[in-house]
Amino acid sequence: MSDMTNPPRRRLRLGTIMDHAILIIGVLVMVLPLVMLVQMSSIPDTEIIKTGPSLQFGDQLDDNFNKAMFGATGFSGENAGTRMLMNSLILGIGFAVGKIVIGMMAAYAIVYFRLRFATLAFWVIFTTLLLPLEVRILPSYEVVQKLGMVNTYHGLIIPLIASATATFFFRQFFRSVPEELVEAARIDGAGPVRFFIDILVPLSQTMIAAMFIIMFVFGWNQYLWPTMITTEEGMFTLVRGIKQIVQVLEGNRVPEFGRANLLAIIAVVPPVLIVVFFQSWFVKGLTESDK
Repeated sequence: MSDMTNPPRRRLRLGTIMDHAILIIGVLVMVLPLVMLVQMSSIPDTEIIKTGPSLQFGDQLDDNFNKAMFGATGFSGENAGTRMLMNSLILGIGFAVGKIVIGMMAAYAIVYFRLRFATLAFWVIFTTLLLPLEVRILPSYEVVQKLGMVNTYHGLIIPLIASATATFFFRQFFRSVPEELVEAARIDGAGPVRFFIDILVPLSQTMIAAMFIIMFVFGWNQYLWPTMITTEEGMFTLVRGIKQIVQVLEGNRVPEFGRANLLAIIAVVPPVLIVVFFQSWFVKGLTESDK
């Protein structure tokens, strides 16, 4: 009897080892670049140019952190790390909230208002996925410039908050809501606005959390659009500011790689925290069978 049970145990043990090995390799692949950034942030900038990444940690980490968060480069002195971090947070949260609100309202109108051309309108919205930002960036910039929204937060956020992705996912979710719930709300005297706010929004919490993760990371990582819209250093985001710091070459001045590396590490933290915070909501939305 023991001979029959030993082989499955060996297979199970081997499978467990392989699973953990794959997870450990994945963690190393993700973490090692961050460790290299920390190491290069702890040595002088001239040493980074000479040696590049190494196993030796220096004593410049505190100085580079203070310069990254509270020091400023450029001409105005307004692009400190705290300022760029705030701008990135405003951009990321504005993107996420705006895209979710617009996507939910568009999906609600398409699903529940029985418009004559609702299906056609949805597919027109969906086909905008074939037109990325790079394709329409020049006309978008021209409109923003004529409206006087350059170097403003609403100029960064409003032109890009329309989201076909959010509209698609919320449309699919709203179509899964039982028709009996709609009829019950109608019998109770709930109008369109009350039904949307009191019933659909609470039901959509897990979907909202999933969309918030995707859209926040999308807005946080924007580089091309903020580069065109922001010409004042006080409006630079982290991604925009890091690029400028590395490109600074004035006479014999060495680019501040240590400062830029620490800003890159700081730029990773908010998206990671958002994913960790909303992870349980996201998993709950994937595993729940009854909504």
